[in-house]
Amino acid sequence: MATEITVAQDGSANHTTIQQAIDAVPLDNTARTIIRVAPGVYKQPLFVAKSKNFIALVGSIPENTIITWNNTASKIEHHLDAETVGKGTFGCGTVIVEAEDFIAENITFENNAPEGSHQAVAIRVSADRCAFYNCRFLGFQDTVYLHRGKQYLKDCYVEGSVDFIFGNSTALFEHCHIHCKADGYVTAQSRKTAEDSTAYVFLRCVITGNGGNSYAYLGRPWGPFGRVLFAYTYMDQCINHAGWHNWDKTENEGTACFYEYRCYGPGYDKSKRVAWCKELPDEQAEEFLRHAFIDPNPESPWLAQKLAHKTPVSA
Repeated sequence: MATEITVAQDGSANHTTIQQAIDAVPLDNTARTIIRVAPGVYKQPLFVAKSKNFIALVGSIPENTIITWNNTASKIEHHLDAETVGKGTFGCGTVIVEAEDFIAENITFENNAPEGSHQAVAIRVSADRCAFYNCRFLGFQDTVYLHRGKQYLKDCYVEGSVDFIFGNSTALFEHCHIHCKADGYVTAQSRKTAEDSTAYVFLRCVITGNGGNSYAYLGRPWGPFGRVLFAYTYMDQCINHAGWHNWDKTENEGTACFYEYRCYGPGYDKSKRVAWCKELPDEQAEEFLRHAFIDPNPESPWLAQKLAHKTPVSA
C-alpha cells in the first residue's frame, strides 16, 4: 500500500516545503510514496536523490501548483553542493530527478531565469521509468533535460526557444502541447552511435508558436546520431519549412535520424523539408508508435500509474 506525505506552505500538512517531504522518504525506498502538494508557488530547487525511488509528486492542477527557481549554467544557488547536483547545464535544473520510478502529476516545473540567460533548465531527469501526467514545463533555453533513462510524458505542456527538449534518453511524448516562444530548435537529441537505442517520439502532439512564420526548427542533432520522430502531430506556421537543422555540420546529415509520419498543419510541408530527413513508411513507424517502444514489458505498471488528486492536503 502506498504511503502518503502532505505538503502545504501554511503549516497545515506534514511539511511546509517539498524538499522536506522528499528528504522524509526512506533511503532505498521500495514502495510507492505519494507526496501530495497543496496549491502554491514553491520557490526552491529540488533534488530527488538516487536512493529515493518510487516517489510520486501530485498536485491539484498545474496552473496553481508551481515549483520555480532561476538557476542558470553560469549561476547555481542550491541547498546542496556542486559535487552532488553537478555544475553548468547539468546542475542548474530547478528540479533534478536521479531516482527511478518517479511520477509527477498536475505540477508546473519552471525555470524563471529571463530570456537571454542561456542554459536554464526547468527539470533534469537522470533516471529510468519516470512518468509525467498533465504537467507544465516552463523556460526558454534547455527547458527539459531528459538526460538518460526512459520517460513517458502524457497531456503535458512544454515551452521554450533553443534546444528546449534535449538529452540522450528514450522518451515518448503523447498528446502533449509543444510551444515555441522564439527563434530556435524544439529538440536536441544527443544519440552518439548508430547502436544506441535512444530516441524522442512525439505522438499526436500539437506544436504552436508566438506568431510569425518559419522561425523554429523541429530539431538539430546534439549528438551526430540524434534521433527524433514526430507522428500524427499538428505543426503551426512557426515551424520552418526546412524542418530540421544540421547544427552547421554537414556530416551530421548522413547520421542524424529525423523522421516525420503523417503530420499536418501549416508548418508541415514535406516537399520543402531538408533532403536528409525521412518520412517513415508504415512498417518502420510501427516500432516507434507503441508503448512498447519505451517499455517492452506489457505487465510493467509504470506507464499506467496516474495518481489522481483526491482530497486537499489540508483536509
